[in-house]
Amino acid sequence: MGEWKLRAFRKIVWDYYTKNKRDLPWRSTKVNPYHVLVSEVMLQQTQAARVVEKYKEFIKRFPNVSTLARAPLRDVIRAWQGLGYNRRALYLHKAAQIIVKEYKGKVPRDPELLEQLPGVGYYTARAISTFAYNDPQIFIETNVRSVFIHHFFPLREQVHDRELLPLIERTLDVKQPSLWYAALMDYGACLKTLTANPSRKSAHYIRQRKFKGSEREVRGALVRALARGKSKTLPVFTRDLSFPPARITKNLEALKKEGLVVQRRDAYSLPN
Repeated sequence: MGEWKLRAFRKIVWDYYTKNKRDLPWRSTKVNPYHVLVSEVMLQQTQAARVVEKYKEFIKRFPNVSTLARAPLRDVIRAWQGLGYNRRALYLHKAAQIIVKEYKGKVPRDPELLEQLPGVGYYTARAISTFAYNDPQIFIETNVRSVFIHHFFPLREQVHDRELLPLIERTLDVKQPSLWYAALMDYGACLKTLTANPSRKSAHYIRQRKFKGSEREVRGALVRALARGKSKTLPVFTRDLSFPPARITKNLEALKKEGLVVQRRDAYSLPN
């Protein structure tokens, strides 16, 4: 592909970002790696618009990694309510404890070290490295994917990430990668409102399963019920929630195995 086309592409993205960049609280001129870690975990499977207020509340409640590491897990889970996928709160809490214990409270810069933290995979590790330390990592997420498919594969279906990654590398602004990825993400989010989601043309596209009626709905309702008050027994859950007792029992057991719920005799509660 000609360099002229890549330059034109960069100009389109930068022009859009200059005029339309999103005001997101985790983007700051004074970057805090802990804040970046929290935001990236929150943004997993959750749109930025839903994350903004919960992020602000969470950072106010747990302003640094040491505060989060010391906090009872039940308080972290309660602060997480409204975001869903509660295991992310568990992973973030464990990650904070590891950072305090093994890295003296400093979020690692190396993506390979970041990947060893609970709940931090390949993408999240490189996003943290880029946004927290301005390191020029190569990675892809749904909005970035949308931008490159829209511009370089407009007539294709089943576009594989291995076709996109070389283009991401060739167009990367190595001097200011954090700003460049922010520009790509904002532009990609906009594209989804203007046209059919380009990511649907990706070979990796997976349609999200319906929440209503899912086991995730049951699990979320159970954790929310415990987050609102004291421990509860199975009869209380059955009385207060509109799910069959068998589904409630099944999901309580699953939450216990994950460490999100503890049982003492016949009562369930959030962990200490």
